[in-house]
Amino acid sequence: MNNPSRKPIITIAIVTAICLLGNEMLFIVMPLYWKFFGLTSLWQVGMLLSVNRIIRIPLNPLVGWCYKRFGSQLCIMAAVVLAAASTFSYGLVKGFWLLIIARCLWGIAWSLFRIGGYLTILSSSNSKTRGQYVGLYNGLWGLGTLIGMLIGGVLVELIGIQTATNLFGVLAASSILIVFRFIENTKELGPIRLMKKTKDFSVWKNKRIVAAFVTGLLVAFVVYGVFASSLSKLIEWQINKHVLILGISIGAASITGFIQALRTGWDPFLAPYLGRMADQKWGRFPILIIGILAAAFCLSLLPVKLPMILFIGLLLVFQLVTTILITMSDTIAADLAAGPYQVTVISIYTLFSDTGAALGPLVGFAMIDVFGIQSLYWLTSIIMVPLAAHWFIMIKREGSRAVL
Repeated sequence: MNNPSRKPIITIAIVTAICLLGNEMLFIVMPLYWKFFGLTSLWQVGMLLSVNRIIRIPLNPLVGWCYKRFGSQLCIMAAVVLAAASTFSYGLVKGFWLLIIARCLWGIAWSLFRIGGYLTILSSSNSKTRGQYVGLYNGLWGLGTLIGMLIGGVLVELIGIQTATNLFGVLAASSILIVFRFIENTKELGPIRLMKKTKDFSVWKNKRIVAAFVTGLLVAFVVYGVFASSLSKLIEWQINKHVLILGISIGAASITGFIQALRTGWDPFLAPYLGRMADQKWGRFPILIIGILAAAFCLSLLPVKLPMILFIGLLLVFQLVTTILITMSDTIAADLAAGPYQVTVISIYTLFSDTGAALGPLVGFAMIDVFGIQSLYWLTSIIMVPLAAHWFIMIKREGSRAVL
């Protein structure tokens, strides 16, 4: 497949990254400065960081229909407008219910971005390039996390929350120019059909597809839910709010942003490499199993009181593992979706992923309030082990057929 096929993937990933800035900054800032937003309890933080994912759960099938009916350019333009509106709102509105509305707007925008990205990958790739292109897409839109968390955490401590959100809101609104210039308003992204009759095709009869759905749910629960939303609290708990580095006092928000940014900094290079290796010789499932077991190991140690150097090192190892988990789970889902029912499989996969990502902050902050952060991470570690065992058993039973 030649280079021009990468251009639609690169374009939609860059627009997504720009619009993602405000959301990613919020994941670092809100758990630490929740009183600024007019909140009265930590459970409200968990709900606000989850509601954008909860609203996506029933919306994914509708978003798939919108791409068929209105075309990619109009859908991405709508996503940009909603993303900009929500980002401006974070610094302007106060109180739980107004912020709920703002987070719902972002949830709709992300559904439009995410399904549009998956469908673009499917129309621009084949089985020999899909892993690489999934890695490229995830790596590029992850730059929004890099800038939002790294620069956003620092900006908030330097210029304040409202100024930072206004800046990110302007950038999001400006990205609509990229959509006008580079995204065509195609209504067909490859040979896509909606499933009209259950007798034609049922995803629930395919064990591999169901396993891919569950994997997407658990990976999203761990990476986008529990870890992303609670990392600043975990670091604050480990370092007692501030740490001296070269005589400079660094806060938990800045450290969290730096740690999160490292992964998104290497993702544009590492994720396509991992995808290419999975395409060519290693296979998706063996890499996925190694990643799941490594994640369980890291999660079991992260809430243990460790020397600062060991703790930071463990965080970096876990960030490397999350790159493996996201790239492999998305690639396996894309492999299984390739064919005439792309919208159906991708919509259900994103539904499961959104469910996991939504439950993460909600369950996480509820557990932190009641049982503490150690119990949350240990429980998360335990639930990963059966997933690895399932894929291992599938490989043993199916042999080479299981290795995509």
